[in-house]
Amino acid sequence: MRRVTNVEAKPEYTLAVTFDDGTYGEVCLADRLFGPMFEPLKDPEFFAQVRVDEFGAVCWPNDADLAPDALYRKVAA
Repeated sequence: MRRVTNVEAKPEYTLAVTFDDGTYGEVCLADRLFGPMFEPLKDPEFFAQVRVDEFGAVCWPNDADLAPDALYRKVAA
């Protein structure tokens, strides 16, 4: 299982993600921000509060999170 070591919010609901093996890439989430957990991320200021949790997952203050393995597949493709 991969772990995210760094994440940074970019414009247009994009995340710059670095993984524990050094892999780096950007993932656009603009078309995935729907539903009760992800709807608040449409606010750019809230989206910018992204962080990496203790398990190496990407998360936000409202407990919305993204699994590292799914992000890795998108970045490494």
